[in-house]
Amino acid sequence: MSLIKSEKSKNEKNVYTLKFSVDKDTFAKAVSNAYHKQVAKINVPGFRRGKAPRSVIEKMYGKGFFYEDAFNEVLPAAWEEALKESKLQAVGNPEFDVESVDDANGVVFTAKVSVKPDVKIEDYFGIEAEKAVAPVTDEEVDAEINTIRERNARETEITDGESVMGDICHIDYEGSVDGVPFDGGKGSDYPLKLGSGNFIPGFEEQVAGHKAEEPFDVNVTFPEDYHAKELAGKAAVFKTVIHKIRHIELPDLDDDFAKDVSEFDTMDEYRADVKAKIEKRHETEADNKFEEQILDSLIEKMKADIPEAMFAAETDNFVRDYENRLRMQGLDLDTYFKYTGMTVEKLREQLRPQAEKQVKLRLALEKIAKLEKIKVTKKDINEEIQRIADSYQMEPDKVREMVPEESVAEDMKVKKAMDLVKEKAVIKA
Repeated sequence: MSLIKSEKSKNEKNVYTLKFSVDKDTFAKAVSNAYHKQVAKINVPGFRRGKAPRSVIEKMYGKGFFYEDAFNEVLPAAWEEALKESKLQAVGNPEFDVESVDDANGVVFTAKVSVKPDVKIEDYFGIEAEKAVAPVTDEEVDAEINTIRERNARETEITDGESVMGDICHIDYEGSVDGVPFDGGKGSDYPLKLGSGNFIPGFEEQVAGHKAEEPFDVNVTFPEDYHAKELAGKAAVFKTVIHKIRHIELPDLDDDFAKDVSEFDTMDEYRADVKAKIEKRHETEADNKFEEQILDSLIEKMKADIPEAMFAAETDNFVRDYENRLRMQGLDLDTYFKYTGMTVEKLREQLRPQAEKQVKLRLALEKIAKLEKIKVTKKDINEEIQRIADSYQMEPDKVREMVPEESVAEDMKVKKAMDLVKEKAVIKA
């Protein structure tokens, strides 16, 4: 098996054509293997199934009858050797073609392949970016505590009393405008939480104050900007009846509540902890925005002629990740497309900008890692493999089988480059 070294040529920006060959003996063996695999499936008049000579089959169906299977057998190893000897950093999937094939010389392949581009980047240290940590308000703390309070509420069914705001009322309703029912204006046993704001303004307040099985009318006016234009601004009457009232009793915000929902003994301690957690969240959000500005600046500073194959391949990765997330939720792409009207083409179009950004950022950081001579040690790699293993509950050796150490090392260099750029970034005053 040999590479025709003189036949490496550049076609366009970062796209090369490699011409490489497989010697006649290697190819002849692959053709023979293809014959032995297929002969049992081929019917030839005058021969029992599986007993027809190769020469007879080739005379009957053509000299190249077994070539395709033979190509598939020899191509992977030949391509790997050709790529290695060419010293090109291929990206995406190559486009293979067969240039020639004969018994005397074997087979000659060509491959059109995209490669990583040369990258230029300057002034990547000292990038200025804003970092504003939002202050924590009392309203945020109250909202956080009220969420926990609602989770710990007690629910009782009211059988002989009137509904009040905050109750969940199971209602039947039918709306009409000028005495004529309208589409979408009817519901049965709908669980409406009074005060949720899910219905037209004024509706929920009029449901309050009524008993179960007591028919009543709700009079409301649709907002002028209502999504159904034929109802916008119209007065409507809803014939309504409550079938069940579920009263939600919230616990008092006292020290006992704090003990029940946290490790603290007093409400003051619990409230201070909630505030600290929100502050931490705000800091994380500010850090993320700060980092995002730095990444955008890096991409702007990076110059490279990036081949389309890199963007397409990364978009494929994004689609696979999207599908994996759906599967974790018990869905697949076909089902998702069916219920959302999405298509794989639309999904790719939607994910493409993210993919392009990821490709550009990776190239920029790889170049910075090279310029700054960033290194990773064997210890660094082992610790990262252990971290991956722990996060996926796998054995480290299994991770090594799935992810080459070289890939782990490259990822770590990129991460160290990002950390270095962030460390040297400047917060705008």
